Amino acid sequence: MSQTLEREEPHYFGAGPAVLPTSVLQQAAYDLINYQGIGLGVGEISHRSGPANDVIENTKKHFKELLSIPDTHEVFFLQGGGTSGFSSIATNLLASYVKKTGKKGKGAYAITGSWSKKAYEEAERLGVETEVLTDSKKVYGSFGKIQPVSEWKQPDPKDTAYVYYCDNETVNGVEFQSEPQFEGIEIVADLSSNILSRKVDVSKYGLILAGAQKNVGLAGLTVYIIKNSLLEQASDDELKALNAPLSPIAFHYPTVVKNNSAYNTIPIFTLHILDLVLQNLIKQGGLTTQQEINERKAKKLYEVLDQYPQLFNLPVDKSVRSNMNVVFTINGEGLEESFLKEAGEAKLTGLKGHRSVGGIRASLYNAVTEETVDLLVDFVKKFAEAHK
Repeated sequence: MSQTLEREEPHYFGAGPAVLPTSVLQQAAYDLINYQGIGLGVGEISHRSGPANDVIENTKKHFKELLSIPDTHEVFFLQGGGTSGFSSIATNLLASYVKKTGKKGKGAYAITGSWSKKAYEEAERLGVETEVLTDSKKVYGSFGKIQPVSEWKQPDPKDTAYVYYCDNETVNGVEFQSEPQFEGIEIVADLSSNILSRKVDVSKYGLILAGAQKNVGLAGLTVYIIKNSLLEQASDDELKALNAPLSPIAFHYPTVVKNNSAYNTIPIFTLHILDLVLQNLIKQGGLTTQQEINERKAKKLYEVLDQYPQLFNLPVDKSVRSNMNVVFTINGEGLEESFLKEAGEAKLTGLKGHRSVGGIRASLYNAVTEETVDLLVDFVKKFAEAHK
């Protein structure tokens, strides 16, 4: 079989690692062999070389452009994904709070799905004092609805280091429609699965993290956007005196920022792909255009599913349905297996739900085109008509 950089456009709905624009991958393939004519691939250059520094700076610049990030905030990159972020957020935000107040403080968590639950559990495991502001499963019996913020337990600014929430829960298909805000408390948000899918007011956040592999890049890299004041942290001795957990040095935010994300060996090829995705987004019209496309894609799919309520069960309340991850189950023995089999035969892949909940999940990330969603909508309608 001859090798080529061309491919049939995939109609892939996987939740992560997710599909990327073919044009991005083609350019990345050339750059992996010879980056900008220097005779080396972008994955071979030193992470502290001039070309590598350009990749870092350009990626930061394009993030700032797309999200209109104010000068009060800094962008940096770390190895890992959301799970490593659960740990580093808890220790770094606690260190910032100790520096500011001289007290240990605690992390307050909104548990609205599987990932925010894991973040809460990791903070507890590390010995961070925690508080649960809302737990959708306890309030409603499942992770299909989000309690109004006005009904959450209200955190005390005098002893709360941060409030943490997950903006879009990939497993459960719920997405916040507005940012929870608490006077005098830093807000931390996991935007791993919906970053750059819509406009965001970065100024409202103390910290945003996003694993790249769901919506903007390859696995192995996480984007952080942090308020500059949170980089002022207590010393190790001060933290030890309060029996507060320390951050591993490779995940110590002030150290990483001081070294421009290159304190240790950042995966430059992975970061370069992320930058190519950002450049492609800018070329296509930025977040205003992308948000409009994403809203249309989700609307089309939800509408066809809602047309057949006897067949398709949508467990998420309409007020918090995710535009990125559409989850549903199919009534009738064996019909989910038939749906996945027939979808695969139609070259519509990556639709199996998360192993913890089952069912069907269609992830409509930025790189999933409107044409691909139209094919899925047509398939859903034909399947429903055949199994009414």
